[in-house]
Amino acid sequence: GWSLASAAIYGVPAGIVAWGWDNFGWTQIYTDVNAFPIWYLPVSIFLYLLAHDTWFYWTHRLMHRPFWFKAAHAVHHESRPPTAWAAMSFHPWEALSGAFVIPVLVFLIPVHVGALGAVLAIMTIMGVTNHMGWECFPKFVVNGSLGRWLITATHHQKHHEAYRGNYGLYFRFWDKMCGTDLGLGHWSRRPH
Repeated sequence: GWSLASAAIYGVPAGIVAWGWDNFGWTQIYTDVNAFPIWYLPVSIFLYLLAHDTWFYWTHRLMHRPFWFKAAHAVHHESRPPTAWAAMSFHPWEALSGAFVIPVLVFLIPVHVGALGAVLAIMTIMGVTNHMGWECFPKFVVNGSLGRWLITATHHQKHHEAYRGNYGLYFRFWDKMCGTDLGLGHWSRRPH
């Protein structure tokens, strides 16, 4: 139920942006791939992910303060162990804090519609896979140099176990910078 309510809350600003872009050209979303150099496509995806990750880290960290945890974020942590549904299981206050990030970015950072689709796909895939209760990345990625900078299910599982660190969404940068990186968790169960 919380996930469905969050999906509706996320959908409203996204729908308004899509309507405004389609009817009035309000946003920085573009369709002509030649509007910017081709190298800008991956750069724009990275900029969106970095901006979203920054917002997520700081709001997620705030949500673990006692007042906000009790008032809103505890809903997310009710899923024990976390499941794919937990990826969107938020109290409406918390859903509102995240629902406007990408819609605001489309007014600030030019992005090709396909690159925006990639951002939304990455956002969804990372959210779901990090809450599935098992690791989908191979061990050499999780334990290798890439895994030291990317959030994986093993990293996020430690957050759901300890509650006090590993606040990032895509990257471990802010956790490392702020001393909140708890490292990797351990799985007590495997997928069936």
